[in-house]
This record gives sequence, structure tokens and C-alpha cells, in this order.
Amino acid sequence: MAQIISNSDVEHCLRACLETEGYKLTAIRKNGETGVDLIAKKENEEYYIEVIGFKQSPPARSKDFYEIFFRAISRLKDGAKNIVIALPERFGKGLHQRASQYGEAWKRIGKTFPELEIWLINSTEPYSYKRTSWNNWLPQQKNQPDWR
Repeated sequence: MAQIISNSDVEHCLRACLETEGYKLTAIRKNGETGVDLIAKKENEEYYIEVIGFKQSPPARSKDFYEIFFRAISRLKDGAKNIVIALPERFGKGLHQRASQYGEAWKRIGKTFPELEIWLINSTEPYSYKRTSWNNWLPQQKNQPDWR
């Protein structure tokens, strides 16, 4: 059975990592509040970050992934230059398969939205995360960034 990881656990871990790196973060949103989950700023960098957890049901995980994709790219209307989908590292076990399944479509999404990244969050202490580009998950991509 898959371990369930809540959205708030993922966000808490990512916030801890980003604060350690010196990022200024927006306040935690209240339940039901709309808008971007988190904006992280440091010097000339600014990331609009959407966060999801990991549900037990594979169909629910897929639904969450597609919803977060559209929420993330919708931040372009807000002037976002860097958009991030942040999810539990457990998602990484299926992203190569998902990218392979969609093949050319996945690749085109990456070309269309070069500012889109996927960050995998390790929610066990010590917290860490891994930044990847969207197209990093295509089968021919071998370059896996280091954990931060």
C-alpha cells in the first residue's frame, strides 16, 4: 500500500528547505484560499510553486497531477517567470513512465513551457528536494540533478 503524504506535509518540507537556502516565502494560505500555493524569492529568482501530496489511489494521483499542471501554468497570467510543480519524491518513481506514455506530447509541453519545473520533495528528515526540468523525465534524459 502506498504511503499517503498530505499537501501540507510536502509544503512544510519544501518551505524548510527554501528558508535554509535564504528564500523569502509568502505566508501559508488559509484553507480554501485561492491563488498560488507558495512564492519563493531570492535575489533575481522568483518561483511560483504549486504543491500536491501523494494519495493512495492511482486514479486520484493522476487527477491531482493533471490539475496541478494546469494550476501551475495558469500562473503565467500572474507574470510568473519560473513555475514549479512540487510533489513527494514517491511521484518520481512513475514520472519516467508517465513521460514515456505521452512521448511527443510530453516533450512538446516542455518546449512550450520552458519555465516549468518539477521538484521532488523528500518529506522525511533531513528534508531535501530535487529540482528537475519537465523534459528531464523523458526516457532519453539521463541527467538527474542532485538532491539539495
